[in-house]
Order: sequence, then C-alpha cells, then structure tokens
Amino acid sequence: MNTEKKLFTSESVTEGHPDKICDKISDAVLDDILANDPEARVACECCCATGLVVVFGEITTKHYCDIRSVVRKTIEEIGYTDPQMGFHFENIAVLNTLNEQSPDIALGVDKSLEAKNGNSDGLDNGAGDQGMMFGYATNETEEYLPAPIYYAQKMAMRLTEVRKNGMFSYLRPDGKTQVSVEYDGDKVKRIDTVVLSTQHTADVSLETIKKDMIEHVIKYVLPSELIDDETKYFINPTGRFVVGGPQGDSGLTGRKIIVDTYGGYAPHGGGAFSGKDPTKVDRSACYMARYIAKNIVAAGLSDKCQIQLAYAIGVANPVSVRIDTFGTGVLSDEKLSEIVRENFDLRPSAIIKKLDLRRPIYSQTAAYGHFGRSELNLPWEALDAVETLKQYK
Repeated sequence: MNTEKKLFTSESVTEGHPDKICDKISDAVLDDILANDPEARVACECCCATGLVVVFGEITTKHYCDIRSVVRKTIEEIGYTDPQMGFHFENIAVLNTLNEQSPDIALGVDKSLEAKNGNSDGLDNGAGDQGMMFGYATNETEEYLPAPIYYAQKMAMRLTEVRKNGMFSYLRPDGKTQVSVEYDGDKVKRIDTVVLSTQHTADVSLETIKKDMIEHVIKYVLPSELIDDETKYFINPTGRFVVGGPQGDSGLTGRKIIVDTYGGYAPHGGGAFSGKDPTKVDRSACYMARYIAKNIVAAGLSDKCQIQLAYAIGVANPVSVRIDTFGTGVLSDEKLSEIVRENFDLRPSAIIKKLDLRRPIYSQTAAYGHFGRSELNLPWEALDAVETLKQYK
C-alpha cells in the first residue's frame, strides 16, 4: 500500500513585510495618479531600508503627485507609528528619482502594430512589453484558489487584523505565514504543517505568542475538519522576532510575485504587478487570464484551469493563447482555447475597458494577494461570463 504523503506548501506575508511596504507604496502612487489622470503611464518602483525609502521608475502624467506625502501616509496606515520599530513614517528620508517613460516604448503602446497597418476600431493600444502571463483557477476552495495559498493569505490577513484592532498590543507590522496541505490525488485531505512568524515587542513571552496565535489566528482561520492531532505548528521558530520590518531587512517592489498570485501552484511569467498602470500586460493580462480561468471553472467546464497568454511589445493581439485543464475539462483544451478566443477580446485596450482598470483600485491589492479577494469586489474576480460559457457544456 502506498502511504506517501503528497504535500504542497505556500506562504504569505503581511503588509508590514519590507517587500510588501514597497508594493503598497508603488500602488499608492499609482492610485493617486490614476485618480487624477486615468490615461497616465506609470511604472513606479520602490525600495526601503532602515530610515530610507527610495521611489524610482518611469511616469508620464499631467498630475502632480506629492510622492513624499503618499509614502509617509502609506507607511502610517501600515502601522509603523512607533519610533522603537526602527522605521517611522515621520522620521524617514524619502528619495524621489522618478523619470518620464521612454518615448520608444510609448510608440508601440500608443498605437499598436495592427492600428498602424490600418486595422483600427478605437482600441489601438499595443502591449507595453513582451512576455507571458498566466491565470489559474481551481474549485478546491470557495474563492477558486489553491488551498495552500488561500489559507496562507487568510492567516496573514487575520494576523494584521488582530494587530490593528488592538487584540494583542505586543504585535508589530512584520509577519509571515505558511501552510502545507496534504492532498489525496487532487482533493484536499488535511493540513499537515502551519508556520507563523510575527514581529513583536521585547516584553512578551514566546509561550504567550504561541498560545494567542494558535487560538486566535490559526484555528480562527483554518477549517477544523482539516486540522488533526498530527498537524504541526511552528510559531516564531527562531524564538524571537523583535527586530523586523525595514530595520531587519531591506524591501523591494515586485519581490513577492508568488505570494501575489497562486503560491507556486501555477506558473508565473515573471512580471510583477504593483506600481504598473494597466497598459502593462504584466498586470492587466494576468488579471484577464485569472478572470477567464475562474469563469471556466465556475461554469463547470473543468475542475481546474490554467491559461497562458503571450504578447509582443507594440502588438495588440496575443501571439499565443494556451489552455490546460490537466485532464479535468469536459471539452478538449484546444476547443476551450477556441472558445476563449471567440468570447474574450485579449487586446490590452479591450482588457482595460472590460475590467475598467483605469481607476485607483490597486493599493488594496498590494498585500494578501491579487486573486480570491471577494471582499474587495475586484472586476477580475467577477463571474459574469459563467452563463455564456455554460452553453458550451
């Protein structure tokens, strides 16, 4: 009898993690600009260290964005309001080195190759870069996400909630979660291991942290039927996590792309999301691929669905569309690819129009994942294509 465990592990981090601070700042700058100039081109990145935030990248806009105010407000909202944390919203240096977008890139984005050849219907933007983008959905959780990343994200959100609502005054903004799920074939069987590390004040005991985190974060979030006597818990396994945030480690925009997406359960093309306006297909095409995959699964056309889109810079239509249902589809993957091409316009301008992406909606996605966030009512999480797709069953 084969008793080998089949485990898959995903991690998440809180908004106070140094990399997530940078993602949050980049998207806060983007939102500030889009709120005043929806046609702006933004590629804003950020790095942080003890006492320092550097904002850099390329932006073309008619709006004046007060970068320093946006940075300080974002850090304050995250919770770095105590000078003892070594990173304080009022006491940091903010260096702004933003430049305008390259006119060579703008040539292809403003007018696609198709439009230059006389094929124009008003949706003329070309892709802002080459690359491949992935979308994924599975019916193993209510949010159509793989269970390991779904539960890791929920734990990270809960860890921040109990910090911000004052339940545990010893908590600090930096934190990480990790969940190892055991599968029986493709079915979630149980949760094997849970890891949680949280920054804290120096005066609290490890025993208190362990008790509080297991009772009010882990068991609050994870379904009791998936936890058993053999489930292992590692809470602050080094024994101490007082020095954290940018004081303990530097941060950089776009360094948590697996946390942002599917926890490693599905591929990632490599492009980050935060700080990029929707003409960048790194962001918008990934959102569209998720939207299509989720609607395919919700329509009952497959139990899980992975979509790859690929683009060439300055060209509107994708150079390839690939569907993989891992043998769970009621139709062939080739047929599903045809259905996708028939029913979804995958040009960047069409994606922006369909999902209404020229709005300041991005800062809220910078932590806890861009997908499976039903509480945010994000357009790429809508299931409004289900009825159209059901007709192909």
